[in-house]
Amino acid sequence: MNRKRILITGGAGFLGSHLCERLLEAGHDVLCVDNFFTGNKPNIIHLLENPYFEVLRHDVTFPLYVEVDEIYNLACPASPVHYQYDPVQTVKTSVHGAINMLGLAKRTGARIFQASTSEVYGDPAMHPQTESYWGNVNPIGPRACYDEGKRCAETLFFDYHRQYGLDIKVVRIFNTYGPRMHPDDGRVVSNFIVQALKGENLTIYGDGSQTRSFCYVDDMIEGFIRMMEHTPDGFTGPVNLGNPVEFSILELARTVIAKVGSASSIEFRPLPVNDPMQRKPDIALAQEKLDWFPSVQLEAGLDRTIAYFDALLSERTATP
Repeated sequence: MNRKRILITGGAGFLGSHLCERLLEAGHDVLCVDNFFTGNKPNIIHLLENPYFEVLRHDVTFPLYVEVDEIYNLACPASPVHYQYDPVQTVKTSVHGAINMLGLAKRTGARIFQASTSEVYGDPAMHPQTESYWGNVNPIGPRACYDEGKRCAETLFFDYHRQYGLDIKVVRIFNTYGPRMHPDDGRVVSNFIVQALKGENLTIYGDGSQTRSFCYVDDMIEGFIRMMEHTPDGFTGPVNLGNPVEFSILELARTVIAKVGSASSIEFRPLPVNDPMQRKPDIALAQEKLDWFPSVQLEAGLDRTIAYFDALLSERTATP
């Protein structure tokens, strides 16, 4: 009686595949939609034997006609390597994708969840970042296709909420890591682990003093579900989800080298344009509204992620 029909766009991606898994375990009927630009079939292949799981190859920049109770809109390349590859398509995915999924929610009466990002804060002048902070974003820089695309998507969500009464949920995701990350996505955790496992030098952009906060994927998915299921007061968000414990990039690199037992050195390169110097969430609102706080410490999360990449690289080496 409690089984819901749930659509997840970007469902074959890093976060999407973990979300598919959790919702199936909870007994729901899951439709995974992905165009497989950054999504990966091996992320979801183990779910195909479940009779309540479906996969549809579809690009969210085009309308989709299905009947669902809830929508998680995760579709969009999220790493600079991928979203800068085709910046125009990145903007279209955020903006047209939001319009199409909001239209679907309007027609079906579904509750809809938007996976926004800490990138809406840009290179922040406020530290840590609260949801009330409007950000410091360069609207014409190389990261703008993602930053401004996600900001516009948030605008659309709240306009549909105000104008049509849509039941929306908006979260802002801070740096997340764990198994099923793409090994070539250019994100700092996957970069460092893959380089260390291969015995290559770890590449740090800038002097390594810039800071990030790293949230393990299981904690993030728990935050997603708590936000989607939160009903008492009509809370829409936006709400920050991330780990408030801050690490420098240099500290992360040294930790990864030590854990892998690698002989890798550290190589410094120029900092990319508009790369933020600090990124740390204020999660007081998530604690208050969702009773959510990340529980997996960086050391434990890195162990699991290193084991995943070690197995993945070994498999690649063994396969001609």
